[in-house]
Amino acid sequence: MEYYSWILTFHVMAFMSWMAMLFYLPRLFVYHVEHAHKSEFVEVVKIQEYKVYKYIGLPAFWGTLLSGSAMLIINPVLFETGEWLYAKLVVVAIMTAYSFSLDYFREALEKDECVRSGKFFRAYNEIPTLLSILIVAYVVVKTFSLLFTTITIALFAFIIYMIMQQPAYKDKKN
Repeated sequence: MEYYSWILTFHVMAFMSWMAMLFYLPRLFVYHVEHAHKSEFVEVVKIQEYKVYKYIGLPAFWGTLLSGSAMLIINPVLFETGEWLYAKLVVVAIMTAYSFSLDYFREALEKDECVRSGKFFRAYNEIPTLLSILIVAYVVVKTFSLLFTTITIALFAFIIYMIMQQPAYKDKKN
């Protein structure tokens, strides 16, 4: 337990870095698809997408996963503290799948094979916010509330619905 606080500190910092990638990369995808006719712009965005995922997101993901695992190994009593930890781990699994889906979209965009719209990526960009709210709430409150979880998911479903109802972005082709 001597090093637990240091591992926790690293875990929080790695999580913040991972979240930065999860928040920013879909925004780059929006710019990428909405300005696809601007080849020089798209080439710069492709470089940014690659670097954000490979140099920030992936190392931060592994740092988060390894430090979180270390905390559970060092302090297995956490498994006895209630269902909040299990809820958090389920949400982390979903966030992990989301993170790898971003690499799938990044690679498709890099090959100019992605058919998703800017509106799709705007909506898709809401998912890490939802997941991070759930994770932080479970960890801080140290409980799992089905009501809180349901209301939060419903709110984000409404937000995504509203985003999808917006008119498509029209770029002025100069």
